[in-house]
Amino acid sequence: MRNSLKIAVLILCTICLPFTGNAQQATGKEDRAFWVENLTRIADPVLVNLSNNTLKKNMPYESLGNRHRFSHLEAVGRLVCGIAPWLELGPDNTPEGKLREKYIDLTVKGLKNAVNPGAPDYLVFGEPSQPLVDAAFLAQGLLRAPKQLWGNLDPQAKEWMITELKRSRNIKPFESNWLLFASTVEAALLEFTGECDMERMLYGVKKFRDEWYKGDAMYGDGVDFHMDYYNSFVIHPMLTDVLVVMKKHGIEGADFLDTQLKRHARYAEILERFISPEGSFPVVGRSICYRFGAFHALGQAALMHILPERVKPAQVRCALTSVIRRQLESPANFDKNGWLRVGFTGEQIEISESYINTGSVYLCAFGLVPLGLPETDEFWSAPYTEWTNVKAWNGEKVQADHAIK
Repeated sequence: MRNSLKIAVLILCTICLPFTGNAQQATGKEDRAFWVENLTRIADPVLVNLSNNTLKKNMPYESLGNRHRFSHLEAVGRLVCGIAPWLELGPDNTPEGKLREKYIDLTVKGLKNAVNPGAPDYLVFGEPSQPLVDAAFLAQGLLRAPKQLWGNLDPQAKEWMITELKRSRNIKPFESNWLLFASTVEAALLEFTGECDMERMLYGVKKFRDEWYKGDAMYGDGVDFHMDYYNSFVIHPMLTDVLVVMKKHGIEGADFLDTQLKRHARYAEILERFISPEGSFPVVGRSICYRFGAFHALGQAALMHILPERVKPAQVRCALTSVIRRQLESPANFDKNGWLRVGFTGEQIEISESYINTGSVYLCAFGLVPLGLPETDEFWSAPYTEWTNVKAWNGEKVQADHAIK
């Protein structure tokens, strides 16, 4: 009897142990399958409804504020921005390749509905102020999938898309990370049409380059520095992507890209060190409901192969997998119809700001951008690798960390 009690207690204690980062040493193939499974789970309600012109009809609205009119574009722009690198790999005869083909078709069909003035799901692009944000995220997504998204839009859909992106010019950005939303829209227009509002594109780049850099890869969100994840959500990814377009088109000032890539790489290194052995990270700053979208800049650094030498791609994969697994383990992350709920891990409306709503939280998809790397890439093909905090807290060899200027 006593032995049975001991065994029962041992089993209970084992079940109740918190998830630790090195508890599941999965292969890269297993990790990738887990990522794809969650990408499709997150994407399905948005893309299926948008492709059927039922997004406005069926998408719920959960918020402490009142931005219902713009929430649909938020969901679409943010989701597309995050999944675009995966879609850009294109279809093939593998199960995943066939799955990509399905989601490429859904996205292309849905985007045409989103910009068709006569469609039930025609989205709001030109009214102040929120649509500028999500027009930019959508534009960034198109830049990340020029073949599979932009290339598969028919001529009419492309014309409508250009009209809607230009409509966002009616919105004056705030003197903050918002300047990069305007820059990104113009960079996409330059890439896809050959023309843009050059002043609107360059103004934000110059502000961050010349006035708002605070040191050690951190930019201010405007004049002031904010301790949050906006350097990852927006600033590094958009600044890098705009500069890449500028360099491609020979725009003056594109030589700053070399410096920005070094800063982006350093910030990615910092983000990797934020991930605890248990797959948690600091719950600090506004917009924390964007969940693992907080690691956008880290994922993009992996996608672009600009990680610092001592940060191995596989350790980033394993660290990010631990975060995604930890945040999505609660069934309360989704409602009964599969829509994301507002929260950090689960449903936690009180942790949100008034501008956060159901559409907003699809920014979590930004954390999935490394799926744009093929499964043969070292990110996925290398074996399980411990990340910095796992090694440090286990007393293993870890190199000293150093700031950059």
